[in-house]
Formats: sequence, structure tokens, C-alpha cells
Amino acid sequence: MVNTEPMTQRVELATVRDRLAVDGLVTEYAVAVDDGDWEAYRGLFTPEGRADYRSAGGIEGSAGAVAGWLARSLGSFPVRQHLIVNRRVRFGIWEQDTGDTARVQADYVNPMGRDGRDGVSPAPDLLCGGRCVFAMLRTDDGWRLSEVVVREKWRRPPDARPAPVID
Repeated sequence: MVNTEPMTQRVELATVRDRLAVDGLVTEYAVAVDDGDWEAYRGLFTPEGRADYRSAGGIEGSAGAVAGWLARSLGSFPVRQHLIVNRRVRFGIWEQDTGDTARVQADYVNPMGRDGRDGVSPAPDLLCGGRCVFAMLRTDDGWRLSEVVVREKWRRPPDARPAPVID
């Protein structure tokens, strides 16, 4: 009987490394948007990478075009924080894949506010949430986004107050 244990361990280690890398890419995406670092945002994508924000009232297009739209539309909300959770990672599910693609579905909550110039942390002016689908490709420079689709599911506009509780 042939011992395959060392090979199995290498394969499992490679999978763990890839999982950490794609998880890190999702985090870098959120940080770039929250910090308004549009150069970093564009650098997360493959040259042909695209993003689709239409469900959130935005546009669909190349990473560069979408970065420009984000810079303009998020300019009035300098305080942003994407909380990306429930990440589901799948490797190599596309046709004729050799393990160099990944798909991540993750839920998000995104509070956004104007600013806290008076030193007081502002309450969010807008709160929204939904699910992102990230398609990724392994490149010579590491994992990169080939597509991001934002599917906004809900939005609480400014001054939305919960209904009163009546006993």
C-alpha cells in the first residue's frame, strides 16, 4: 500500500493558504472602499475585472469606472464601515478550472455617516445590507477580483425611526 499522507498534507496546506488569501482579498476590498483608497481598489482587480453595484442604485462596469463612481457617490459619506460576514468560499467550480478560481459569497452591513468634526462620533446617516459575490482568479501577482456583484437587500434611510412599541 502506497503512503499518500505527505501529498495530502501539502494539498490541505495549499487549500488553507488559498482560503486565507481569498479571505484577505475580501477584507482588502472592504478596507479600500471604507478608506476611499481608489487606487488600492483598482489594484485588487484583474485588468478585465468588473463590478456591479446596480442593486444599490449604482453602476456596472470596469473596476476603474466603478472606482470613479464610488469616489463621487460616497464622497458625502466620509465615515464608512463595511462589515463583511458569513463568508462562503468555493474553489474551482468553473468550467475547465485547474484550481485557480474561487467564488466567495458574503453578507455585509454598511453604516455610513457624514463626519464627526465636533469630536463626537456621528450616528450613521444611512445603513444598508445585503450580499456580495466575489469571483476571483489566481494571477502571477496572487489572487485578484475578476468580478464583484453587490446585491443590496435592505436600506434604512436617514431619520428612519423604528415604529413605537405599544403595550
